[in-house]
Amino acid sequence: MNAPLRLPAALDYPERADVQEGPVERWLIGVQASVMARGARLRAWRLRGILRAVRRHQDRFAAMDEGELQASGRAVALKLREVPNRLPLRVTGEAFALIREASDRVLGKRHYDVQVLGAWAMLRGQIAEMRTGEGKTLCATLAVTTAALAGRPVHVMSVNDYLTARDAEEMSPLYAFFGLSVGVVQEGQDADLRRALYRSDIVYGTNKEIAFDYLRDRAVLRRSPGNLRRKIDRLMRPGTEPLRLRGLHVAIIDEADSVLIDEARTPLIISGGETEEGGFDEALFREAMQVATDLIEGEHYRIPRGLRRIEMRPAGLDHLDEIAEGREDAFGIPVIREHAVVQALNALHIYHSGEAYLVMDGKVQIVDENTGRVMADRSWSDGLHQMVELKEGLEITKARETLSRITYQRLFRRYAHVGGMTGTARDAAWELWSVYRLAVTKIPTNKPDIRRFAGDRLFTTESRKWQAIAARAREFHEAGMPVLIGTRSVTASQQASARLAEAGLPHQVLSAAQDADEAAVIAEAGQAGRITVATNMAGRGTDIKLGAGVPEAGGLAVILSERHDSRRVDRQLEGRCGRQGEPGRVEAFLSLEDELMRGKGAANLRRAGQVMSRLLGASSAGWVLRLRQKNVEALHAEARRDLLEQDRQLSRTLAVSGELE
Repeated sequence: MNAPLRLPAALDYPERADVQEGPVERWLIGVQASVMARGARLRAWRLRGILRAVRRHQDRFAAMDEGELQASGRAVALKLREVPNRLPLRVTGEAFALIREASDRVLGKRHYDVQVLGAWAMLRGQIAEMRTGEGKTLCATLAVTTAALAGRPVHVMSVNDYLTARDAEEMSPLYAFFGLSVGVVQEGQDADLRRALYRSDIVYGTNKEIAFDYLRDRAVLRRSPGNLRRKIDRLMRPGTEPLRLRGLHVAIIDEADSVLIDEARTPLIISGGETEEGGFDEALFREAMQVATDLIEGEHYRIPRGLRRIEMRPAGLDHLDEIAEGREDAFGIPVIREHAVVQALNALHIYHSGEAYLVMDGKVQIVDENTGRVMADRSWSDGLHQMVELKEGLEITKARETLSRITYQRLFRRYAHVGGMTGTARDAAWELWSVYRLAVTKIPTNKPDIRRFAGDRLFTTESRKWQAIAARAREFHEAGMPVLIGTRSVTASQQASARLAEAGLPHQVLSAAQDADEAAVIAEAGQAGRITVATNMAGRGTDIKLGAGVPEAGGLAVILSERHDSRRVDRQLEGRCGRQGEPGRVEAFLSLEDELMRGKGAANLRRAGQVMSRLLGASSAGWVLRLRQKNVEALHAEARRDLLEQDRQLSRTLAVSGELE
């Protein structure tokens, strides 16, 4: 290709309008989602036309030299741009065949037919469910390159900076072959660098970094009155603050269910300068914490079953009124007083060290509950962060003013096109369609799955469970099989490490407390006899390759030390073994004292399990954990729906006030 192919200059900031459905429309969408959730395999079968389209061109491209391939790339790009906002099967098949041939020569990797199916699913606005080890990173290059050649800026999202940098570096030679530029957006980059990176044809970044940059753009636009196009015209003039993104064109999401479902329970918030407006000063925080410590659960407040929030009861509100009677300071204002006390209760009873956060270097560091990674320099809003600091005896930082906020649900509904891939999407198929209009397509494996699954082993106490896990890990270790023990939290990882140490078993721990060595630890997890303890494996994104002699010994053994709140997260951990037809074994060691069986709504189930265990043996109570997991999944889905509705209501309120376009 004589000159690099350039995208047209972005003259506006395109994004889809967020459609507000009425009650009847939502009911109809729910019915439609139930139908769509059952068609995952059928959709994959319908995609096979792309394979015929690719095969029509593959021999022709295979006979070309490098210069001819690049010239064909320019011709294909022109064909792709002939039909705006649509990618016809015929032309996409030609593009896929060209990209596959170029990948084979440039990267030494040729896309499997199942990867072609996965890429076509993403370009059709679907979530491709592909097993771990099926090459999702390479699969994405077909969809990403095709969309970029069609003149559409592409955001490729993964769950951490390491994965985005790694994937961009590995795949950049292929993009460069077609004259496409690549930018990598990462934490710590300044605004000017980010603006330059977003001018690239293809941008790799974490979902959080790209989402927060979008929010920063919204904050800038909000300060400029008028409709969106007029705002952008004004912002393009010299002396005004420029935007970072070029709009929301195409998003290709790795670990799509983790991003769109698991992380969608918390709104994204951009905060500005420090503020003490509304009386949120240190004295208020300290008094609210003292009052909250004396409140009685059940009488003054309640924690709804399975939900991470506090609700004040009438007796509790009356108690606060009595304490504040006659006062004229901040605590005397009901709305401020109640909010501060609720946040103090959240800090005391909902957000726990080792699970929701770590205390490192004298600071509260939030732990991403879906990936187990520390989110540096992030803080909770509305005084919660300050309450957690107070609980831990740390210096209280200043609260910050909220400048802009949005939920993942509303953000990704604004992209002109969204596609994604993950190993575990079917369990969330109903929600993915009802919220995002994204259908799930089950892509077959390139080689047969030969993993072996053992029945769950259930114990009445946590102590007996860890004892059994250590004994089983020793058996695998002595047989030359590597072992991966999955945990829910940093605290659970520490428990596992202590038990393995008592048993004299050498092991590595991978958790949010020391994630800098993540790639190195995971890379060695498949060596013979290696034992690795890891927190929530969702989104880790690094394949565990088996060492010499391991396949003959039985492959990687995965031990689930407890069930997670979502069955999908369990399946992500199970998917760590058996990649590309390799052998592997999955076992689960559970107890009635696990984290899943704690909290509101679990007490009756736990007692029922204990009774059945005494009468019929521990194995008879396995249904208790499965039922609890389903209940928690339903509660989390309800919380996400409530959050989306709250965000919509806030958006409507601000629109009426003139703060949003």
